[in-house]
Amino acid sequence: MKQIIAIVKPFLAERVLVELGKHGFTDITVREVHGYGRQKSYLSEYQQNEYSVVFLPKIEICIWASDEEVDEITGILTQQARTGRMGDGKVFCIDVISKHSWV
Repeated sequence: MKQIIAIVKPFLAERVLVELGKHGFTDITVREVHGYGRQKSYLSEYQQNEYSVVFLPKIEICIWASDEEVDEITGILTQQARTGRMGDGKVFCIDVISKHSWV
């Protein structure tokens, strides 16, 4: 079993979730997160003053899946979230070791 964690731009999150749902992947956890990477920061305006925002808003999508489903899920994630621009996001796959089942 694997835990797949995807960090995507907020405006792409819904598109990713809809496509995952079409393929039957519905047990998903979603969180709002902030990131800092090569993009560094962006300029924003507040009360007519320009200021730098260091942490960029992102959406974290977590999916627990069998080893056989990983390739399909990561394919959907990259296809739907990739724009080709810096800051598109990351995908991590982590082995999950479970000794107990709650169901």
